[in-house]
Amino acid sequence: MSDLLNSLKWRYATKKYDATRKVSEADLATIKEAIRLSVSSMGLQPYKIMVIENPEIREKLKAAAYNQTPITEASQLFVFANEVNVGEKQIEGYLTNIAQERQIPKESLQGFSDMLYGAINGFSEEGRNTWTAKQTYIALSTLIAATATLQIDATPMEGFNAAQFNEILGLDQLGLNAAVIATIGYRHEEDATQHFKKVRKSHDDLFITL
Repeated sequence: MSDLLNSLKWRYATKKYDATRKVSEADLATIKEAIRLSVSSMGLQPYKIMVIENPEIREKLKAAAYNQTPITEASQLFVFANEVNVGEKQIEGYLTNIAQERQIPKESLQGFSDMLYGAINGFSEEGRNTWTAKQTYIALSTLIAATATLQIDATPMEGFNAAQFNEILGLDQLGLNAAVIATIGYRHEEDATQHFKKVRKSHDDLFITL
């Protein structure tokens, strides 16, 4: 546990990356697997994650992210895109996956299926999309923890034009929406932010025990 806490104390939202350093394929695979294993509501994982390495695409995305330099300097850019108007297709695909992975008849999942449909259909379309967008933040937190454990820097970002990201990446045609993004890589030695003391609420101010 001390290793995890030390890793979280070590990390910060990197402002300037060393563009000459790249995350290894092995570490990238570990980060992606950690995200794949991330918790999500009902296990549905109602999102896709794009890993952007192409420099031309990243230049376009940089312009849609208020010219923030990590977009192009970092080793990779992750775009967490929530599925829009989740419904029968996603639910049935999920149920099929459960049946295959656990080697059980799909029919045995009827109770869980009813619960899923009841929960999803209980949302308005706007509420459903808000809910799926929230799930991407859980996956993002897993990326943050995984990269910190590997001593790889990461910068989560909400400062971007989602509509422009959707257009550049063709997300609308895929039924997706860019919800939150993050860059990963290695801090530049000239990034002054790395020397700032981490500021967080005190335990007494943050936690309420009843």
